[in-house]
Amino acid sequence: MKDTGHVSNRIGPGAPHRMGAHFDGEGTNFAVFSEHAAQVTLCLFSADGRHEEQRIDLPERSGPVWHGHVPGLQPGALYGYRAEGPYAPENGHRFNANKLLLDPYTRELCGGFTEHAGTHGYQTGSPQADLSFDTTDSAPHVPKSVVSHPGSFAFDAVTLGRGWDGALVYEVHAKGATMLHPDIPEALRGNYDGLASAPMLDHLTRLGVTAVELMPVQALKSEAALLARSRVNYWGYNSIGFFAPEPRYFGPSGVLGFRRMVDRFHAAGIEVILDVVYNHTAEGDHLGPTLCFRGLDNASYYRLLDGQPRYYVNDTGCGNTLNASHPFVLRMIMDSMRFWVQAMGVDGFRFDLATTLCREDHCFDQSGSFLAALRQDPVLAGVKLIAEPWDIGPGGYRLGRFPPGFAEWNDRYRDTVRRFWRGDGHSAQDLGSALLGSADPFDTDGRRAWSSVNFAAAHDGFTLADTTRYLQRHNHANGEDNTDGHHANHSDNFGVEGDSDDPAITEARRQRVRNMLATVLLSQGTPMLLAGDEGANSQNGNNNAYCQDNATTWIDWETLDQGLIDFTAALSRFRANHPVLRQSRFLHGVARADGMPDVQWRDFGGSALNWRDPGLSSLCLLLRGSAESAAGNASDDTVLLAFNREPRGLDLLLPDPGAGWRWVSEIDSAADRQLQREIIGTRATVAPASVSAFVVHPQDRPG
Repeated sequence: MKDTGHVSNRIGPGAPHRMGAHFDGEGTNFAVFSEHAAQVTLCLFSADGRHEEQRIDLPERSGPVWHGHVPGLQPGALYGYRAEGPYAPENGHRFNANKLLLDPYTRELCGGFTEHAGTHGYQTGSPQADLSFDTTDSAPHVPKSVVSHPGSFAFDAVTLGRGWDGALVYEVHAKGATMLHPDIPEALRGNYDGLASAPMLDHLTRLGVTAVELMPVQALKSEAALLARSRVNYWGYNSIGFFAPEPRYFGPSGVLGFRRMVDRFHAAGIEVILDVVYNHTAEGDHLGPTLCFRGLDNASYYRLLDGQPRYYVNDTGCGNTLNASHPFVLRMIMDSMRFWVQAMGVDGFRFDLATTLCREDHCFDQSGSFLAALRQDPVLAGVKLIAEPWDIGPGGYRLGRFPPGFAEWNDRYRDTVRRFWRGDGHSAQDLGSALLGSADPFDTDGRRAWSSVNFAAAHDGFTLADTTRYLQRHNHANGEDNTDGHHANHSDNFGVEGDSDDPAITEARRQRVRNMLATVLLSQGTPMLLAGDEGANSQNGNNNAYCQDNATTWIDWETLDQGLIDFTAALSRFRANHPVLRQSRFLHGVARADGMPDVQWRDFGGSALNWRDPGLSSLCLLLRGSAESAAGNASDDTVLLAFNREPRGLDLLLPDPGAGWRWVSEIDSAADRQLQREIIGTRATVAPASVSAFVVHPQDRPG
């Protein structure tokens, strides 16, 4: 295709080194990857995006990078690409120059997606439809890429650069956290500006949160099947633009709101971690639309089935799998991460379905392309890295298999905590490992105890309160006949499904939530809270609320349990005040210089635990500083944790604290409000179905 417009811009060769569209003061340089295209054409649009004004073939190809420089083209210009090449799905190629394509590197989008048959490269209608060819122009039905102003994304951001010590992660949705907050101005609700507003910062600092983990905020598209059911992809795990902030969360500050949000979080001492979806894209399977990657170079961007390249490897369960092994696809992922760190100030990443990114051909590989590139990158060397260590591909469950430097979501921890407090047999043995950072999968290759991200609830599944209210999922509103979502929730409804007006049931549920919160915040490892769990937020039993952008998922701040929030804040302060609860070294009962082991298991009578008892339901854990750490070995911080699952109070024999020392009770999950009380001698009572924490204090220190 040649120049068909009336705009007088000419195009020069430009440069291939910097991908995307970049204004240099004299014009805009364009560079885009396509290994198999015969020609890539730049399409320029009117300011409203409705009219295509000019088509210009990119004049140069350096290897697989097509590039050109348009003199005089200013920031704010709207554009897209069209790529010519073979339309041969049976050979893995799906070029169709009738389809306008987003720039994979665009930092801003103008307009939205329309569900129109013309966005597909084929004529829709039959099982073999994708082998046909569609000539409809898709430009009216897709957003346009934007030439960004250099000042909008200056690479001058500074991360907080904190280590993992004392980290408390708060998983949160940018919209759902603020839509119903009565103290946030309406103009700021549901957007980046509101998420870091004063009421939210006050709440997070009260809880002692050190890092917010934002559910996906890279530009996304809802699936056609959801839109047909009048629903949207609320969670956001369906990315289409890895450099662009999702516009649906723009507030008064527009695209600049994201960076300003990060800056406000940083000013409050809170890091920002992005949940990123580099494992698949919103283009779906072979019957999905052609929006970007598929039309630029399907055979390079995606993993295709061996011998059947018409179809996609689907290790993600989302229709396709991004080919992170390809050098230019890997480069795009790495460039994206560097962009969010350097231009936006992001402090870390949580990788959705991280196993997919690390699979070479058919096998997970600790030394594969993605992990090798990530670990040698100097820009990313100091950021936090969190893996969701599973996918549905072969050998997809890899908990504990990621290299040093990674933390991992520990779903075994979640299930263990729920099972123990529900009363399952043999669960106390699993809890013993969980409380010490799950050394069995993680204590290898010099990894640290913070590698285990401990949670009792996350966005995927029941909220913490709902684990005490529902035995069964209640997902009918999702429109999938209640067949979606987890089957095994390890939950307990205390005899009544859903709401109850029985005060005994209500208080038992509150007690269970306090117990699980206490367990998470008193365990070795990195604790993570789901936003709203600190106040018993409910989703009415929906354990897969991915398509519910409404009151189901929006936190109702006015109904949150303030007493529970007080208790959560007290737990957080307690954890922050006691280094033995957040040690980087795994504890194995090794003797310290003072002859005392760094960890001891005891029963309530002071004897060794009978780990072989399948009904074991009460246990005590005495923690001291690690014998393997100079700082821990010299520490006199001593904490005893007592877990009583019995329906009756239990007498506890505390060890002799030594001359000049005394025991003080500082945490009791039987109550919202925490009051220190001195223990007379070495005996205490632990309330029914509760957690208590006792601390050794010098006799002359005020209690």
